[in-house]
Amino acid sequence: MGITALATGLLAFRMPAQRQFFAWLVEAILALTIGCIAVQIKSKRLALSLSSRPAQRALLSFVPPLLAGAVLTTVLYRADMLTVLPGLWLLLYGAAVVTGGAFSVRIVPVMGICFMLLGGVALLAPVVSGNSFLMLGFGAMHIVFGTLIARRHGG
Repeated sequence: MGITALATGLLAFRMPAQRQFFAWLVEAILALTIGCIAVQIKSKRLALSLSSRPAQRALLSFVPPLLAGAVLTTVLYRADMLTVLPGLWLLLYGAAVVTGGAFSVRIVPVMGICFMLLGGVALLAPVVSGNSFLMLGFGAMHIVFGTLIARRHGG
């Protein structure tokens, strides 16, 4: 996911804000697909059921902040307020990771807190830096934390 986010960000630098928004929406769909496939592969490798109670609790904790982000994205898009979306997306994705990560290893909620902090900074930063914040969060932070999680906990 981090690599595709970095690629999206590099492509988006050359685009106007409206097109950047759609580029990042496509990236979100791609990242969601990659994440779902990765979870399925890991659950098969570890012989863990995705329909188990802990898995359902984690999903139930992870999804509401993402749904809130989708609703707010629609509202802000309709109001032509795209400049707040990078910070909002990072903040709410971080909230999803913190809540969903409560049922995982300790580093996962820490990652979520880092996303939330980055989102807060992005909301206060100049609006022209939104794409850079998305690259830093969804790109670099995913790569760093993903590498740490893979090394310490097997993926």
